[in-house]
Amino acid sequence: MKILVAIKRTVDPNVRVRPLPDGSGMDIATAKMAINPFCEIAVEEAIRLKEQGIATEVVVASVGPVVVQEQLRAALALGADRAIHINTDEALEPLSIARLLKAIVVQEQPGLILLGKQSIDGDHNQTGQMLAALCNYPQGTFASKIRLIGEEIHVTRELDSGLQTLALRLPAVVTTDLRLNQPRFPTMPNIIKARQKPLVVVVPADLGVAFNQRVITESLVAPKSRPAGIKVNTVTELLEKLRTEARVL
Repeated sequence: MKILVAIKRTVDPNVRVRPLPDGSGMDIATAKMAINPFCEIAVEEAIRLKEQGIATEVVVASVGPVVVQEQLRAALALGADRAIHINTDEALEPLSIARLLKAIVVQEQPGLILLGKQSIDGDHNQTGQMLAALCNYPQGTFASKIRLIGEEIHVTRELDSGLQTLALRLPAVVTTDLRLNQPRFPTMPNIIKARQKPLVVVVPADLGVAFNQRVITESLVAPKSRPAGIKVNTVTELLEKLRTEARVL
């Protein structure tokens, strides 16, 4: 079975970013970039399935400018077999990305598509669901556990009310959550090998996809700072604070 993993280039989660002075975007010109953490979990899960003999090939794909190839090479160093770069300088919304990924799905015909549940920059949590709808595939979102049983994949999801397990017919789309696994670190030999692995570059026109932006970001502003909270030592002191300051009792 072939697994397709979609990844995104985002700011390293340990880096603190701020809006540009004119509010047109985030100041990331010199920021350290990385694979989106949820996408990295998807790559790790695909590699584990290959190590178990369930998957025969792991293909990673990403949409973005030329610099995205840095993250694709990082995914190859983690253990993916080959990469596809959809080269565009446009700032695309989730629907446009889903349409591009659908074209890759049509070409590659994977048995399983894995994506991070959301990116840490846009936080849309939409691309996986849209891709499943466009492909007319079953979907399992927020996966915390994955098991392949025969022609089905069983996806355990974490809900507010508990755990839910879905049985999906393959091919299917699954989006990964934080508790699914702990991604590995690439080894130096694998980093060197990744330079020789295939990385194909295509443009949206090659895939027959044209798109119009439906969502425009008008401005970005940093959240207003809030005063620090206070600590109390006893329940009595807490109640007194609520009576005199919050006036809720």
